Amino acid sequence: MFERHGVPVLQGLVADTPEEAEAAAAKIGGVVVVKAQVKTGGRGKAGGVKVAKSPEEAKEAAEKILGLDIKGHVVKRVMIAQGASIDKEFYFSVLLDRSNRTFLSLCSVEGGMEIEQLAEERPEALAKIAVDAVKGIDKAKALEIAKAGGFGDDLADKVADVFVTLYKVFVEEDATLVEVNPLVLTTDGQILALDGKVSLDENAEFRHNDRDDLQRDDLDPLEAKAKAMDLNYVKLDGQVGIIGNGAGLVMSTLDVVAYAGEKHGGVRPANFLDIGGGASAEVMAAGLDVILGDPQVKSVFVNVFGGITACDAVANGIVGALNTLGATATKPLVVRLDGNNVNEGRRILAEYAHPLVTVVETMDEAADKAAELANK
Repeated sequence: MFERHGVPVLQGLVADTPEEAEAAAAKIGGVVVVKAQVKTGGRGKAGGVKVAKSPEEAKEAAEKILGLDIKGHVVKRVMIAQGASIDKEFYFSVLLDRSNRTFLSLCSVEGGMEIEQLAEERPEALAKIAVDAVKGIDKAKALEIAKAGGFGDDLADKVADVFVTLYKVFVEEDATLVEVNPLVLTTDGQILALDGKVSLDENAEFRHNDRDDLQRDDLDPLEAKAKAMDLNYVKLDGQVGIIGNGAGLVMSTLDVVAYAGEKHGGVRPANFLDIGGGASAEVMAAGLDVILGDPQVKSVFVNVFGGITACDAVANGIVGALNTLGATATKPLVVRLDGNNVNEGRRILAEYAHPLVTVVETMDEAADKAAELANK
């Protein structure tokens, strides 16, 4: 992505096996760096980045890195990157500043270390410059950022051009973060983006049809299935499946289930699943299909507050979902309905009288029941 937009980077080739890593190192020549390709930070500290001075060393490094678990991400691919002779390391990023409703650039002439550590220990060394979303970062703004970050006049002009290009990446790729740490000055005077981190706004995916190779290949199978169904789902390590309408309500549900679970063998929420405003039978069936496919799930808590979508429509969605799933639905469901047309919704479920469904009036009582059933 950086290369496509003209950001100065070194050559890099990806490899899925130690043999491919050896061949890539031979092709690049000289000293290379073998880097774990997982979408998380802290790779170096976890042993996921190693310098190799020969193709044989690159193969040995790849053997050690492939299969490594880094913060829950198993390494399945490495990048063989051309080595650089580094003189100085810097830091630059541009990001969406949600609290101030603007863009923000962070910059420091001191790069390479964890930026959180620098911000905490020496906040004066990290410049924070607001970026107007309309004006963006032109050469003048880039020079302002560089000077604030501690760059002298000679270096400021060099890095400013790269800052402008990185902002172009930020805008044209619909990113919420573009970070380079370190941005380096080589011994022969080049400015290079040696390592990058980019977060992309999924709301803009419809504008980008060239990202298949950037999609996460480390998604949990259930998360991948939910993504294919356009469900807002995150797998957690618990026993009570959660379905709710609205992110705030689902987050609250996770809390009450975790609290209730303390009394029932320490059971915890198994997932975050927000079905949004339209809890139709199709959406509910898709949600239940994903959750019931999780072998860790022992019970399901459906927590819905009827607003735009009335509780009777939700109840019909649950009935339709259970009819659709048929014999594949084998785990108990605790349903709490409240809000618009709640009495009719409860009547529909009572009349349906499915043996797996228990309707409970309050959120706390429903969480306790779901935790109790999961513990059984």
